[in-house]
Amino acid sequence: MAIITLTSDIGQQDYLVGAVKGQLLQVNPQFNLVDISHTISPFNLPQAAYVCRNAIKNFPPLSYHILLVNLFEKKPEQLLLAYHNDQYILCADNGLLTMILEDKPEMVIGLQLSRSAIKNTLYCARIMGEAIQELLNGTSLQHIGIPDVSFTEKNHLRPLLGENWIEGQIIFIDNFENIIVNVTREQFEMQRRGRSFKIVFKRNETISTVSETYADVPEGEKLAIFNSAGYLEIAINKGNAAGLFGLQGFTEQSASMQNRLFYQTVRIFFE
Repeated sequence: MAIITLTSDIGQQDYLVGAVKGQLLQVNPQFNLVDISHTISPFNLPQAAYVCRNAIKNFPPLSYHILLVNLFEKKPEQLLLAYHNDQYILCADNGLLTMILEDKPEMVIGLQLSRSAIKNTLYCARIMGEAIQELLNGTSLQHIGIPDVSFTEKNHLRPLLGENWIEGQIIFIDNFENIIVNVTREQFEMQRRGRSFKIVFKRNETISTVSETYADVPEGEKLAIFNSAGYLEIAINKGNAAGLFGLQGFTEQSASMQNRLFYQTVRIFFE
């Protein structure tokens, strides 16, 4: 039966994640529901894109990925159902889709919402589940919604590149308080060109080597590593780097700043 992953910024404190699953199981009790994360920081699309991008690519072909992230950034007129690289993605029309894919999807349709419906999280989850069931019943993608629909596009958060430097942003802090930076190994090596380097972050902390494992340094020592998703990670062996160095993925500013997200940076200098 269909594999359906769930990612949201709902949190785990109340009933809502369970209720979403209940709505999907009402559509088809045989759905195989797999949680990716329900603790995405509210309004943080770059963090959601990082988590979803690196989870989705590990699933079997023709899996379905429901993303209940920042559903109500604007009054919802449609939901999106996209097909790309043998995966189906269902999400709000808020720009997250192109941030995850780092490209335009191969195919995308608009799932229309009833004007009379109360457009809450459970309603959106139900619409997504019913669309998945239609696909499983053999309905073609083009006949489930509006094909080639216009939708919101946003660019994923990219590091800044110079001849002798990279400036990356902290996009995620994991359960061990390791710090994930939006610099991939490929970007690092292309910019490095065999040169020595220095990673510089808060309080003028520096790291000048890339480790292969956390055990490459003594307990309590800082290190840089490329994680299993291929992104630069700053960590402390058996310690909490984010807490010790006072680093965080973003701070939400006041309403007068239009709720912009400000990301702390990590710089890499090449010599």
